[in-house]
Amino acid sequence: MSTALAMLAALLLDRLFGEPRRAHPLVAFGRVAHWVEQRMHADQRGRGVLAWMLAVLPCMVLVQLVQLCLPAWLSWCVAVIVLYAAIGLRSLGEHARPVAKALRNSDLDGARTAVGRMVSRDTAALNAQQVAAAATESVLENGNDAVFGALFWFAVLGAPGAVLYRLANTLDAMWGYRTPRYERFGWAAARIDDVLNFLPARLTAFTYALCGHFEGAVRCWHAQAPQWDSPNAGPVMAAGAGALRVKLGGAAPYHGVWEVRPELGDGDPPDASAIDRALKLLQRGVVIWIAVALLLGLAMQGGAHA
Repeated sequence: MSTALAMLAALLLDRLFGEPRRAHPLVAFGRVAHWVEQRMHADQRGRGVLAWMLAVLPCMVLVQLVQLCLPAWLSWCVAVIVLYAAIGLRSLGEHARPVAKALRNSDLDGARTAVGRMVSRDTAALNAQQVAAAATESVLENGNDAVFGALFWFAVLGAPGAVLYRLANTLDAMWGYRTPRYERFGWAAARIDDVLNFLPARLTAFTYALCGHFEGAVRCWHAQAPQWDSPNAGPVMAAGAGALRVKLGGAAPYHGVWEVRPELGDGDPPDASAIDRALKLLQRGVVIWIAVALLLGLAMQGGAHA
């Protein structure tokens, strides 16, 4: 029961305060990861594995030791704060809503600028429909990366699990590229993130199906997700697009080149309302997760007293 209450408390903190504006732990971790990379980098998978361990494991151990040294109630508070730092539900809305607002006002330049804070593609080349698609895709994918994935690993391993997941996700974003510098060194960061996201991504996809058009979500998930390069982003975005009954995916510009991507969903072209509906889909999913966690906590508590 304490785990479910900690999840609820962390989400309430996120709702009230959003991401820390100053001294965000992930910013500090990024500096640590850069320091480790500078000293450990080599064109070898083994060095990448060792660098990953040096960056992540001490943080997990530190959180665990801090909790063990504190009274139970303070340890619970630490867990809440750690999970709060690991999730970004409010931040997603703060980034996505300005895109929708600009599109409604026919301010394409403003929409491009706003969506550029969410995605890595060349936003200057996007039309209004493509801007809406980019923002909607980002909300759906980050629903897993910034919300449900952290909640899942917190439920499984407590505060160290949330640290493990969020830092692994951060290292994937820093090192998990197929470039000459990271092809081998970043292999571990990419693969570990894939493994940690395997179950959360599919639970997220199922959550989107429950909260939207169920049949469409399941159909798109099974038909379209295997065509996507990422084994985890595919199910999440295909199910999300199907749940929203909107068309996503398709060609997108990266570094001056239009990359061909599979189409996702089977409904209407995306617009500002698709962004809003994606945020509501995510919020409904969070309510379901917390309700399930509370019910499981009550059931386990009742079983312990039986």
